[in-house]
Order: sequence, then C-alpha cells, then structure tokens
Amino acid sequence: MRIPFTQVDAFADKAFAGNPAAVMPLGRWLDDAVLQAIAAENNLSETAFLVAADDDEADFELRWFTPVDEVRLCGHATLASGHVVLSNDAVRDQVRFRTRKAGMLAVVRAGAGYELALPAWKPEPCPLPEMVAALGVTDVTETLWRDGGYGVIVLESEAAVRAVTPDFAALAACGNRQAIVTAPGAETDVVSRMFAPGAGIDEDPVTGSAHAVVVPYWAERLGRDRFTAFQASTRGGRLTCTLDGKRVVLGGSCVTVIEGTFLLP
Repeated sequence: MRIPFTQVDAFADKAFAGNPAAVMPLGRWLDDAVLQAIAAENNLSETAFLVAADDDEADFELRWFTPVDEVRLCGHATLASGHVVLSNDAVRDQVRFRTRKAGMLAVVRAGAGYELALPAWKPEPCPLPEMVAALGVTDVTETLWRDGGYGVIVLESEAAVRAVTPDFAALAACGNRQAIVTAPGAETDVVSRMFAPGAGIDEDPVTGSAHAVVVPYWAERLGRDRFTAFQASTRGGRLTCTLDGKRVVLGGSCVTVIEGTFLLP
C-alpha cells in the first residue's frame, strides 16, 4: 500500500521551526496497531491520519498518534492537516475535522496563515507535588489541573520557564500527562513549555492542546481575550491566542518540508 506523506512544520513561518507533524490521508481506517506502527516509524511527536467523511457534517475524520500512543487532542497536527488540505484546494477556505475525543475542529485561512479552533479546557487550582518535584521548579506561583491529563505550573518569569530542566524519568512516572510550565513573557504576553515523557515526548516543540488549557487561564489573569504566546522549546513557535466563548482560537503559519510516499508492506 502506498500512502501519501507530508511533513509540515506547524506554528512556523520558516522551515526547521515550530512543531513537525506527519499528515497521511487514507482511503479507509487501518487497524489501530498498524496506525501506531506507522507513527512509531515516522518518529515525530504526532502523525495525523485523515479519512474522508461520509456525511455533510465534516470533511474528514481525524486521529493523532505519538510514537507510543493515540492522543485525545493535538493542535499542531490539526493545523498541519488543515494546511495540507487547503494547500491542495485553492477554492476551499476552511476544512472541518471530526475527531473521536475532542469533537469537531476546524481550520480556516487567516491572511498568510491559518486559525484553528479548539475546545477551551479551563484548568482549576490543584496541588501537583509530584509533577512540581519532577520538573525541579521552586518559584511556583500556582498549580492547576484539567481532567484528561493536563497539569499547569505557573512560574514567575520567562527566564524561569526557560531554565526548567526536568527529571524525565520521574515525570514519566507521573503517567501519560502533559506538564505545562508557563509565565508572563518578555516579548510576547505569555510563554510556555510542555513536557510529556509518559507519552513518549520529552519536550514538545509547540503544543496546541496545551494552549487549549492555558489560554482560558491567561485570558482571565490578563483581563483580555486576545494575546500573543511563544512556546520556548529549542525550535520555538509563535501563536496568536483568542478565547471565544467555549473555544480557543489559535493562529499560526505552516511550512511543508517533505512530500513523499509511505510504503506499507
């Protein structure tokens, strides 16, 4: 079987930045074990699989896999999927994805880039002593939790976020969770990093799902519904963030870096 393969740097305006994702359209769903094996072979933080929807509610069914597991929500691979579909259809202005665990998602054109609407998952204050200890942070302003595996640790400054050096083994022992560290930014309103070694990702370059959680927090703290964010990984990625009712709208650009064919035995 020959499967089209596109690798996209999402939330990036140039190659080798943002977060790379593989986008692979399928004629039909393959066995979950095969999808997982393909994602492991790709060895990217996410591989997105698309199957054309058979109704008018959505354009495609969408699922995301890390090298070790299927995930509930992945923003950057959704943005990358939208980029692939819209780049191949100049007439279309948006694409709608039906997902299994995050509902309906849409990617729309926005100037030279795109906007992606995700569910707004507001976190609530919660002690996270094991996660804080594994991150090795001390200047903690607040800790919050969102059901589904999202821990938010608010630090005092961007410098503190950039200085975080986790114990990845200890963090993985916390389970398949996102550990999100965030603080007010220096050049953007908000800065963050995200670690998920329990899902096979020590540090994710740019994480849409993490912003689905932190945007409601920062909108309340900043007192406004629109602001800028930077994910301070080695590759780095810039996002515009808007809280629109029950949705978080993330804006960013994408760059295609690889096009080819995956040969499935």
